[in-house]
Amino acid sequence: MEGAPQSHPYVPRDLKLPGYVPVVLSQSTIVGVYGLSSLLVVSVIWIISGRFPKTSKIDRLLMCWWAFTGLTHAILEGYFVFSPEFYKDKTACYLAEVWKEYSKGDSRYAARDAGVIAVEGITAVLEGPASLLALYTIATKKSYSYILQLTISLGQLYGTAVYFITSYLDGDNFAASAYYYYAYYVFANAFWVVIPSLIVIRCWKKICAAFQVQGQQKTKVR
Repeated sequence: MEGAPQSHPYVPRDLKLPGYVPVVLSQSTIVGVYGLSSLLVVSVIWIISGRFPKTSKIDRLLMCWWAFTGLTHAILEGYFVFSPEFYKDKTACYLAEVWKEYSKGDSRYAARDAGVIAVEGITAVLEGPASLLALYTIATKKSYSYILQLTISLGQLYGTAVYFITSYLDGDNFAASAYYYYAYYVFANAFWVVIPSLIVIRCWKKICAAFQVQGQQKTKVR
């Protein structure tokens, strides 16, 4: 019947998703698998980083962060970008289930909103690999480590800002309920606001200190 509500859990209710297949896995399973996988990655990196000489605890924590965020960008967000019909998946593919579930907090994902695809595409293709490179630069103490971390973090902050602002400008009404709005849209994305902000501040201080030392050395030489 024309104009009838679509058989999906997303808002707006008249969002057209032909061929939509409901989520098979439970919320606890989806969140649990992601949480345990992330914990495993962080634990492995933490243990391995402990074998690197003269590596501070902050740098070890940053290595864990870059591994976690890099894999999240490349695998999870990469799947979304290159799977335009994930909502039709009938195989209970975990990655498809993640985005079906997350779309309850932001239906723009299921609707393939152009702005969201653009942000996620850049994040998956550029920031994902760059984050893993940042991990490597910390482990090997590369001279460009702070500049790279600063650049990626600024990119993450910019992408998150665009994500929130475009939602606001479009009415900010894409969550199935207040629970999903705060749990998925707000809380889940807050990590990519708080942590990159702290990294930007730290890297800025480190870079400024390095230039200051270099300036002092030049003064002494003169």
